[in-house]
Amino acid sequence: MKNLIYKSELLKEECPGKAPFLRGPYPKMYLDKPWTIRQYSGFSTARETNLFYKKNLKAGQTGLSVAFDLPTHRGYDSDHPRVKGDVGASGVAIDSVEDMKLLFKGIDLESVSVSMTMNGAIIPIMAFFIVTAEENNVPLDKLEGTIQNDILKEYMVRNTYIYPPKDSMKITGDIIEFLSTKMPKFNSISISGYHMQEAGASPELELALTLANGLEYVNLGKSKNLKLDDFLPRFSFFWGIGMNFWKEIAKLRAARVVWNYLLKDLEINNPKSSMLRAHCQTSGWSLTAKDPLNNISRTGLEAMAAILGGTQSLHTNSLDEALALPTDYSAGIARDTQLFLRDNSGLANIIDPFGGCHILEENTIELINGTFRLIQEIQEIGGMTVAIEKGWAQRKIEDSALVKQAKLDSAEEKIIGVNFMDERLEDTNLDILSIDVDWNRKEQFKKLEALKRKRNQNEVSVALNNIKMAAKAGNRNLLELGVEAARVRATLGEISMALESVYGRYEAQNSITNSVYTANHNQNNECIDEVLIQSNKFYLNHGRRPRILIAKIGQDGHDRGAKVVASAFSDLGFTVDLGSLFQTPEEVAKQA
Repeated sequence: MKNLIYKSELLKEECPGKAPFLRGPYPKMYLDKPWTIRQYSGFSTARETNLFYKKNLKAGQTGLSVAFDLPTHRGYDSDHPRVKGDVGASGVAIDSVEDMKLLFKGIDLESVSVSMTMNGAIIPIMAFFIVTAEENNVPLDKLEGTIQNDILKEYMVRNTYIYPPKDSMKITGDIIEFLSTKMPKFNSISISGYHMQEAGASPELELALTLANGLEYVNLGKSKNLKLDDFLPRFSFFWGIGMNFWKEIAKLRAARVVWNYLLKDLEINNPKSSMLRAHCQTSGWSLTAKDPLNNISRTGLEAMAAILGGTQSLHTNSLDEALALPTDYSAGIARDTQLFLRDNSGLANIIDPFGGCHILEENTIELINGTFRLIQEIQEIGGMTVAIEKGWAQRKIEDSALVKQAKLDSAEEKIIGVNFMDERLEDTNLDILSIDVDWNRKEQFKKLEALKRKRNQNEVSVALNNIKMAAKAGNRNLLELGVEAARVRATLGEISMALESVYGRYEAQNSITNSVYTANHNQNNECIDEVLIQSNKFYLNHGRRPRILIAKIGQDGHDRGAKVVASAFSDLGFTVDLGSLFQTPEEVAKQA
């Protein structure tokens, strides 16, 4: 890849709607069409979530963004014994086509854009959505929205994978192929930096890893013998927006420039093929459980940065999401924040309003050049798949997260209400949304039992066997076969298990990063020194280091907290055992 040093004089003649799209992907930006207002939401059962969607659409939301529960992400039906504590707890439980039909009951899929965050169990979820459209007489070529389908990111941060990387990439390619040919208005992939930022990546690292993932998916589409102009216009990107206001605005501008440059030597005729379009979500990590009312201001600031950076759609987090799923009240505040910024602030009336501002242009140039340097390093390693297999990408993110945490713990970086100006505050009493997981499971049990009584089991067995045979041979599109299985009412768990019986279930190897946390803990070193003295005394007295097990229970794959704590204890002289992800309480007890 050519070395590019982006210089400030190159910025002067660039305008929105023209390559490299620094100032926005469209000539008139929000003057023609404001960003889509989304809320990433889903909880309990499909019926409850459907009512929530209808209420939000009526109140001004312009697109849906579906949050699935963890069992659904991990390919388990709600009656699986491993997931009894997770059903409907952090998203909506979807076990079959009947759940998906209920989720969108009374919602016009021809007029509402639907985004679905799904990677691991993408075959059954996408199949359920397609059959739902079919049975509501909605043509597939009329459906608009996005499926995330970014499996490489899962092996770095979010961890809601099911199958090994090679097999998962086959599935990703099949999704791109099917949607590009049969659902031309539906984005076949949303390449996600959001979860990298949430796991601790710096803006440069978020950009580089995400765009490098994008190049892997470009090559995947080419391996399917698809023309670039047939699938690249339906690629979209997903960025996290944190509290560094100027840098987050610059990040979206830099992303468009770098992506355009990376694709400029390919056989592309459609300008939209090299145009980076983005969805953004305000940071969940920046929200605090302590003094949560401050989260309204945090989210508002982050939303402004996304808009000023030129996002195409936006989700604003709710003030109580550090504590629980949002209530109707807090979700309303988050949605109204966008309505206020769209209709009352004037932000939608000016294109790239801070363009030319010294600090913004300086940050943009720094991010462009820093991103190129990291991408060149990734290319030298052999691309993102190799970088993930070698653990390089994961280590980069973990090191960045440890530096951040050390600066917070030493109060070098300040968070109002947490480690700064916190003595004046009392606990804020909020009404928290409580999810009755036991009730959810019972409701899903009933629906699964009724479904299995009514369906033709022979048809289900044939459909599932076809999936197994295709997975072994690698010669058919798995989404097509998933749709056939969904039509005869195979469940999410059954379709996922058919693939797992061939591919297996992937288990990542955990590692602990040493010496980064203490090296960046710039205050209170007396305390760290004292702990090291005590741990060394323990070693002298007992012939071994003090030992601790750090374990995370359940199906949630977000492991930033566990790894930060484990690495910090390791730096303090402990022998640390880091438990595998997705364990049950019984398995953790046995390991202990």
